[in-house]
Amino acid sequence: MSDQENEIELVKSPSRRSFLEVGSAAIAAAAFAGVANAQQREDTHKAEGDHSSSDPGQENKPLLDENPNSNMPPPTDHGDVGPIWYSFDLVKKRVEEGGWTHQVTQRELPTSTEITGVNMRLTRGSYRELHWHTADEWAMMLNGNARVTVLSPDGTMFIDDVSKGDLWYFPAGYPHSIQGLGPGDGCEFLLVFDEGMFSEDNTFLISEWVAHTPPEILTKNSNLDRSAIAKLPTDELYIFQAKFQDRWHRTRQPLAGVV
Repeated sequence: MSDQENEIELVKSPSRRSFLEVGSAAIAAAAFAGVANAQQREDTHKAEGDHSSSDPGQENKPLLDENPNSNMPPPTDHGDVGPIWYSFDLVKKRVEEGGWTHQVTQRELPTSTEITGVNMRLTRGSYRELHWHTADEWAMMLNGNARVTVLSPDGTMFIDDVSKGDLWYFPAGYPHSIQGLGPGDGCEFLLVFDEGMFSEDNTFLISEWVAHTPPEILTKNSNLDRSAIAKLPTDELYIFQAKFQDRWHRTRQPLAGVV
């Protein structure tokens, strides 16, 4: 029998001796890897305490203090998990008359493939214009009071007031608006969308729809005359100030709720 045939036979029917040899080699390799990892941890631990970890250049001390395990990983650390958070304070804040908003998407935080976060503020009486989008929306009130309104596909409307600590959920495609209330100066809240590349800046606004719809169609479907139609916005509003009114009719529907 040739050497090649012996090798093939060994693969088909490994002997007890060959099995033990392979097993011993695997154990030896694992033991070596364990020793190497232990040595690496020991070297890292030593390096943290000597001149190796020094930084003679500039340092952002507040940022380093917020991320101690990234700046100086523990000896047991292995590999790189990448960034797992991103601050709203590091992105552009869109400021409008009546409030502001800024967001963190997958563009800023690559690991956030399924979630976008938006921080928004509305002064008292100001609105986040009626709009709708392709993503589901969850929210938590961080401060103050707001009034949320959402339209359901069956034509019914849900309106309710929310305060600090309250939550809401708007399904994708449901038109909704938010208004800052008193007694303080409006509100601030956190929005979460289930799309990593979702952009709050690119939602479909009712003002845009009005601006691109012929006046005769608006007149026919709104019961408004042409003089009233002519006063409607010709550009997007997004966030805008309005006269605050505290009287409203409360209605509730189960498809979009407030906790």
